[in-house]
Amino acid sequence: MKHTPLCVALVLLAVTSASEAAADDGPGPFGVTAVAQANAETARVGALFDDGEHFCTASVVHSPGRDLVVTAAHCLDGTEDALEFVPGYRNGRAPYGKWRVTRRFLPDGWDEDSDVAFAEVAERHGEGVEDVVGANRFTTGTATGATAVTVTGYPNSREVPLRCTNKPIAHSRTQQRIDCPDLSGGTSGSPWVNGDGQVVGVLGGHEQGGETDDISYSVVLGSEAAALYRRAVG
Repeated sequence: MKHTPLCVALVLLAVTSASEAAADDGPGPFGVTAVAQANAETARVGALFDDGEHFCTASVVHSPGRDLVVTAAHCLDGTEDALEFVPGYRNGRAPYGKWRVTRRFLPDGWDEDSDVAFAEVAERHGEGVEDVVGANRFTTGTATGATAVTVTGYPNSREVPLRCTNKPIAHSRTQQRIDCPDLSGGTSGSPWVNGDGQVVGVLGGHEQGGETDDISYSVVLGSEAAALYRRAVG
């Protein structure tokens, strides 16, 4: 349940002497969580804010309106307040601005097997959020574990994003999981991005993303997720 604030002590992340080594199917080393560097890829990921506090993660996905972010359904359901998306958020700063959520798209009667949602954000100064930070492509129907994915998200206990790469495995026919340490409350909605820049998972689903910090889940993105995306861009 990785959208609920957790009162946990901060721990120092192990620093690996290896840099992010290139691999055929994604950056390595696998299964290591570290602070995400500020770059063009991580700028597309941001924190969702409610009443001044960040509580979930979202990321920009390509759309004709250039105004769409994807997150977990449980992040948007039940939050009636005006939400803001802050891409590239770090240490209280919003380097790419704050984007007001204007519309939400959730599956009807969603459950853990459909825990994906989209939000439309308002333009700023005549530009869409995709014009400012770019976007990944929301992609359904990919085989679980075909390639490694990188998960980037914002724990409630941190003011910087964390990042981990590993190969997901099947948890069930409708759920996939990834082993990455320290992805605690607030990382719900984090995108699972493969080496082709495609969002092939969204942290959520089983146990609303996972009851432990070291194992995270995502819905297997299939026809229902594809239909929801079409509705959001339609």
